[in-house]
Amino acid sequence: MSVKGPHLPDESWDPVAASRTVGEIREAVSTVLVGKEEVVDRLLVAVLCRGHALLDDVPGVGKTLVARSLATALGCDFHRIQLTPDVMPSDVTGSSVFNQRTTDFEFRPGPIFTQILLADEINRATPRAQSALLEAMQERQVTVDGHTRALPEPFLVLATQNPVELEGTFPLPEAQLDRFLLRIAPGYPSRDEEDLMLRRFEHDDPFDRLSAVATPEEIIALQDQRARVTVGDPVRAYLLDVVRATREDERVMLGGSPRATLSLHRAIQARALIEGRAFAIPDDVKALAGDVLAHRLVLSAGARLRAHTAAVVVASVLETVPVPVEDDLVA
Repeated sequence: MSVKGPHLPDESWDPVAASRTVGEIREAVSTVLVGKEEVVDRLLVAVLCRGHALLDDVPGVGKTLVARSLATALGCDFHRIQLTPDVMPSDVTGSSVFNQRTTDFEFRPGPIFTQILLADEINRATPRAQSALLEAMQERQVTVDGHTRALPEPFLVLATQNPVELEGTFPLPEAQLDRFLLRIAPGYPSRDEEDLMLRRFEHDDPFDRLSAVATPEEIIALQDQRARVTVGDPVRAYLLDVVRATREDERVMLGGSPRATLSLHRAIQARALIEGRAFAIPDDVKALAGDVLAHRLVLSAGARLRAHTAAVVVASVLETVPVPVEDDLVA
């Protein structure tokens, strides 16, 4: 949909320049990854929103590689933690260790003290270890032994899980799923994309040639600019109607929370900025509603017996909620 945007009271910033920076990041990551452009765009939405993302798909589809490549292109520190049932909360956050030389306890930070954290196979960790991520994801701080320590900025948790192999796993509770801005399923590449992947990785690993095209300071500036994207009254009303419709659907036992509403609002601002717009449009809501809302819905027992999925519910909601007409979007 091509529409004119509402007038911005403050025109001191250039969304096109911001989009150009994001485009350079996307282009750098695409030198390594094949067929993951939409996944990278979704992750950039999470970065711009100061949110977190859950990569939910089978092994071998590039979840770890996309996280490493994104962190490198952004110029951010990157840590990876392999979560297993024997991982303790202190293995994530760090702990105080007695120093015999100074006869005092000193804090040794865990892997969560980074800018981009890959929490691999998060559903294999016990609930105690999973909960160690909650404060960091929501408050961007970690409390150990009564001392609260701020995490570096920008800070992003990319968690992965395998939705097929469920033996020996601990499903994430709704409260923790709600902390993720987006849930993304990378999926398999097409045949042509897989052929290009074989050619690209035939002689060496292109990740070794990937370098940073941005700095953490530039990312923080982009996050501030995202908050300045205008969401006009018609688009805001449409967004509210979509979220509220998930609560009223008879197939849904627990609909989108107010946090989901706020998350979708921020996400459409980020998508607008990525595309070089200073204003959001209904297409932004349509594009992101599934990734932002589906993992937050709890379906009724009857809906699950009929093999309905949360993604199907969100798609049907988007088909039934009236979309603002173009004339309403013009200032």
